[in-house]
Amino acid sequence: MIILAALLLLTAGAAVPDCRSDRAAIMDLPQDRFDQDMAGGWRELSTRGCEREAADLIRDWRNRHRTDSRILTWHEGQLRANIGQTGQAVALFRQSYDPPLEDPGLGWNLYVDGSIAFLNADRAALQTARDRLAVLPRPAGFAPVGADGKPAAVRWPPNVQVLDGLLRCWGRPYRVAYTCPVPSDGPRATQP
Repeated sequence: MIILAALLLLTAGAAVPDCRSDRAAIMDLPQDRFDQDMAGGWRELSTRGCEREAADLIRDWRNRHRTDSRILTWHEGQLRANIGQTGQAVALFRQSYDPPLEDPGLGWNLYVDGSIAFLNADRAALQTARDRLAVLPRPAGFAPVGADGKPAAVRWPPNVQVLDGLLRCWGRPYRVAYTCPVPSDGPRATQP
């Protein structure tokens, strides 16, 4: 009884996110607004701490719009990884590979390999994916532009810093390791 009372006191002060949304309006959004509006679409739910609801929203949006968008599949997988649904996350990540004939040479598949390796607790495979990505040559004519149509500075190779973070924060949950901070000084920490 004392333990139950203590748990009730601890959870009473914890803020529970408001996960309500205008689901019908969100489901009607075109893909670019549903996925890339950083303050709308599924992201608005995610930023409120409603990652399960955001993942389910992406799944339902993909089904309703009958799309196999690899980026939406990836984002659903990331949300599922964040909430500990590792098996579902790995399955979704596997669906997000670029087909070999469509690979523009940006290392996406190596990033996917490394992310799956992290979730599968295979540090050697993560290190291999990271090392292969790190030496990937910049494609000729690679000139990314921002949403405004102006040239955008893009770190090369894309996503290598994420794989570096997964290695630095090895053994920690995906949601923590994905944004693992770069140490400001001293040797690189790779253990929690």
